Amino acid sequence: MVEQGDAAPLLRWAQGPAVSPPRAPELQARGRGRGWAGDARAPEEPGPPEVLLQPGRLELGDVEEDQVVAVFVVTFDPRSGNMVEWCLPQDIDLEGVEFKSMASGSHKIQSDFIYFRKGPFFGLACFANMPVESELERGARMKSVGILSPSYTLLYRYMHFLENQVRHQLETPGHYSHLAAFYEDKKGGLHAGPGRGGHLPPVYWLPSIHRYMYPEMKITHPAGCMSQFIKFFGEQILTLWKFALLRKRILIFSPPPVGVVCYRVYCCCCLANVSLPGIGGTIPESKPFFYVNVADIDSLEVEMSYVACTTEKIFEEKHELYDVYVDNQNVKTHHDHLQPLLKINNADREKYRRLTEQRQMLLYSQEVEGDYSPCEEDLFVLFFLEQNNRIFQTLLEVAASQDKTLTAEHARGMGLDPQGDRSFLLDLLEAYGIDVMLVIDNPCCP
Repeated sequence: MVEQGDAAPLLRWAQGPAVSPPRAPELQARGRGRGWAGDARAPEEPGPPEVLLQPGRLELGDVEEDQVVAVFVVTFDPRSGNMVEWCLPQDIDLEGVEFKSMASGSHKIQSDFIYFRKGPFFGLACFANMPVESELERGARMKSVGILSPSYTLLYRYMHFLENQVRHQLETPGHYSHLAAFYEDKKGGLHAGPGRGGHLPPVYWLPSIHRYMYPEMKITHPAGCMSQFIKFFGEQILTLWKFALLRKRILIFSPPPVGVVCYRVYCCCCLANVSLPGIGGTIPESKPFFYVNVADIDSLEVEMSYVACTTEKIFEEKHELYDVYVDNQNVKTHHDHLQPLLKINNADREKYRRLTEQRQMLLYSQEVEGDYSPCEEDLFVLFFLEQNNRIFQTLLEVAASQDKTLTAEHARGMGLDPQGDRSFLLDLLEAYGIDVMLVIDNPCCP
């Protein structure tokens, strides 16, 4: 329960369009193996709908419905390439979905899942590749079955269903009755809510984070997602943290499978949670685009900030599309002024040491005491949330002071290296429009 004296009872990610309070307590009983990706069992029936609060308002806002706005089947035709072979509703615009739901290079793997964006919607597709004795199909049949929804946080519920359906489509092509029944049961009306112009639902970006929302976190990612993210990038997560906080355009390259890389997109976005009021109003919203391909180039060209992943190496040459390029564990930027942020400094090492130490203590308490609340994922998100809040709280206090002077002592108090993070601080002040004077000497200048 949130106490009335809480100065910031609603924590929202980058001033997002909606704030989600905790779901029903029944979610707390979910096992560790459940989450965004679903599990080996059939998906549960949806629980109570999420109540959304509009930022800056205390009255109830719109309800995020568990709605599916489209279901589709994509196939690879040896003569025509990727194509949508079936969909409901039949008049929905699915241009480009045939490439988003079957990533470039997928012919080399047996199965995968992909999160992506299509206009105002988020999509989830499950891909499978089955050997067949057919010269016409060149020995392999490849299909994806997917859905579109206004919110990606609910897509995980249908992972198992989609996996079963893509296998069904491979084994008995052309039979869509299960998918049609699913759509009729889950389809969402695109009706206008109060104060809306009316044809498209709101786009729900990253789920808002509240320190009492542990159950909510379980449904937005698979258990272990954040832990794998830390293990994969190591100290480099501090570099990604700085770029995410600066709302840079971050593109992650990886060959298929794509599913695990979509999780990295999500985790990278979670590094930049801020809960203080008044922060983020002057900076572009960072958007999880998930999987992108060459068909997305036009839309990426106009984005000021995003995090996405791709399997197409050609993106690396298109410097105008991104600020930060991540290839495996190699984080790089072509911007000279961002080069200093690539170097791990002593304050970064200290933060990583504290994160690792807290993680080990949590794992020990889980093993010895059997206490799984909070979990590793919550620790990760709250670690960076509190770090970000400390930085911006200090900056706001200095900006409100008489001399507006930010010193080396302030930097250390924020958990930053006065010298090593000088460039990062300058970029942060400029990006967020915070009016203070940095008086930390540049070691490169006499």
